[in-house]
Amino acid sequence: MARLARAMSVCVAMKRPPGKDDSAKPKRSAYDKALGLLALREHSRKELKTKLRQGGYEGDEATAALDRLGEQHYQDDDRFAEVLLRSRIAQGYGPLRLRVELKSHGLTDTRIRALLDAAEVDWDVSAAVQLRRRYGSAGTADPAERSRRAQFLLRRGFAAATVRSVTHAEVDEANDIS
Repeated sequence: MARLARAMSVCVAMKRPPGKDDSAKPKRSAYDKALGLLALREHSRKELKTKLRQGGYEGDEATAALDRLGEQHYQDDDRFAEVLLRSRIAQGYGPLRLRVELKSHGLTDTRIRALLDAAEVDWDVSAAVQLRRRYGSAGTADPAERSRRAQFLLRRGFAAATVRSVTHAEVDEANDIS
């Protein structure tokens, strides 16, 4: 037992060298923290503000840092939205899901509509590609299977009319929120 305790104390001592105290390390500024986050990937202003608050930065300091990043064009909600939109379209998500996700990042309905229109995506083709990727190219006459396929597309954010045309299944219009 004593041997185990001695081995554990040696392991603990090896993890943290003597004299090095993490609390003595100066805290990064909100600007540096946000810039580090932006170096990894694009973030919306709302997302950065949330992460800075979670990191313990005060509202004024976080707002000033975000304003500075915006002035320097390091953070841009329009650029973020375009990157996110392209990424999600490539992943096979539909317009309803994209609209909700962009809205959660603080974009306005007008801007979201403009971005979706500018994307020029044929949602019927996109839904058909997702269906083929998931279920193969063979169609089905089984109503239960068509319903399963329709639900899959609805969960991915495609409109009911699109799902109906691709799967030839009856779809509830209540799922279509334009």
